[in-house]
Amino acid sequence: MSLTLHAATAPAFTRMLNNLLAWLDKAQAHAEARKFDANNYLGLRLAPDMLPFTRQVQIACDGAKGCMARLAGVEVPKWDDTEATLDELRARVRRTLDYVASFTPAQFEGAESREIVVPTRTAELRFTAEDYVRHFVLPNFYFHATTTYALLRHAGVEIGKRDYLG
Repeated sequence: MSLTLHAATAPAFTRMLNNLLAWLDKAQAHAEARKFDANNYLGLRLAPDMLPFTRQVQIACDGAKGCMARLAGVEVPKWDDTEATLDELRARVRRTLDYVASFTPAQFEGAESREIVVPTRTAELRFTAEDYVRHFVLPNFYFHATTTYALLRHAGVEIGKRDYLG
């Protein structure tokens, strides 16, 4: 049995994004139980030079939507990064889940021969589809999801390995 690009990506994104939604719900409950504004989480950082919590969630979502679009050979949708509340972050994760679910395996047919180009501020990164999935998008997606998890855990939200794995 061979693993298709759709099977290697869509279920992984779906599972982890659903887990991320559950973490955000637990963060909300944690804040409410301790009587502080849940939006205090949004600026959390593990180090002064890292991107804050909000950007970690946004980048995880962007990785999933970008991957799905690139592998299907369609333009990556541009979403403004304007989320300013936990509720707005949850809405972004749900929108990403809907976007991921909108793709069928048939839309990825032939993707393995497609060159994947990822623009950055300084250059364009070029990959085969397989290398893009295995060595760029999945590690990057999990990095930002894990950082989101770590920030909440560090803030005292009662989440553990089972919450991470789903």
